Amino acid sequence: MRNIKYSRHKLNFTTELRNSVNEYFSKNNIQPYGNRKIYLKTIFMGLLYLVPYILMVSGLVTSVIPVLVCWFVMGLGMPGLGMVTMHDANHGSFSKHEWVNRFFGNSLYLLGGFPPNWRYQHNTLHHGFTNIEGHDEDIAPPGILRFSPHRPLKKIHRYQHIYAWFFYSLMTISWIVSKDFRRFKKYQKMGVKLSGKRRVNQLLSHIILSKIVYYCVFLLIPLLTIPVSWYWIVAGFLLMHFTAGLVLSTIFQAAHVVPSSEYPMPDKDGQIENNWTIHQLHTTCDFAPKSKIFSWFVGGLNFQVEHHLFPNVSHIHYRKISEIVQAKAKEFNLPYHVNKSFVHAVWQHIRMLKLLGSSKGTANPAC
Repeated sequence: MRNIKYSRHKLNFTTELRNSVNEYFSKNNIQPYGNRKIYLKTIFMGLLYLVPYILMVSGLVTSVIPVLVCWFVMGLGMPGLGMVTMHDANHGSFSKHEWVNRFFGNSLYLLGGFPPNWRYQHNTLHHGFTNIEGHDEDIAPPGILRFSPHRPLKKIHRYQHIYAWFFYSLMTISWIVSKDFRRFKKYQKMGVKLSGKRRVNQLLSHIILSKIVYYCVFLLIPLLTIPVSWYWIVAGFLLMHFTAGLVLSTIFQAAHVVPSSEYPMPDKDGQIENNWTIHQLHTTCDFAPKSKIFSWFVGGLNFQVEHHLFPNVSHIHYRKISEIVQAKAKEFNLPYHVNKSFVHAVWQHIRMLKLLGSSKGTANPAC
């Protein structure tokens, strides 16, 4: 992996934007962290995820259709807990107290993931090198999918706008089966230090143990306690993950793999033309900014521009911050990409998948 350096282009934009956002918090006497709202949302999402599980294993739900409905509801609570709670906490924005962030960040274990891997992949690689080929793993899926114009084009990619959704549904299945192990091995080869306290063998043991506990709690116990045939339990477990994977993948891809997104490549000296702040404006897109209900359920991640510019600010502030960002971008004649609705954002993502599946979506840094 090459070292990437951002230019110092228009640093006054960065300074003025940050000063304006800081002034907003200071003027309104509020902190950039989560408040009572985020705790209430956490309770709701936690209940949405765990209550159906309790109903099933306690014997209160005993027939096939209600059991499958419970698994489906868990499939909605799972990404909800991830986007509302785990995401903010692992960015350090859930609370001003580090131990609180660490505690709620570990909610990823309930979803089958491994927090140290996630923090490096998401916080360091995705946020640090958004849409940069060879660095951002979010645009480097298995070869059957093509999210970057700089990746090899295959004949099958012309149909990826059709079959991509199936692979999106496998996102969290991949977490619990293989992705954490593959990423852990890759990061160790890169010399990445995922923890300041635990050694490599301890981290690996932690991954293995966390997977065993996850399978015992969310698969073995249901198999032993829910009074329906085992294959319905397995089907429900898969339904939960298919639902969660599809929701999570669609939310994140609709923010970066759309026609307005750019895919800049560093020059021979490893330099990116824009500074980091402006780079985020060129590679990220908001959607459904007026839908308060939708935004509530997805943890404010429809405001991806604001999240990328201020990852250490809780998502509960993004709506207000978006007004500041949009005004400053206009003042400096910089792009501010937004799709008016989630449906429109998904349609734009489909358009981009089709473009990247054709020869028109190659060798162009800004598709």
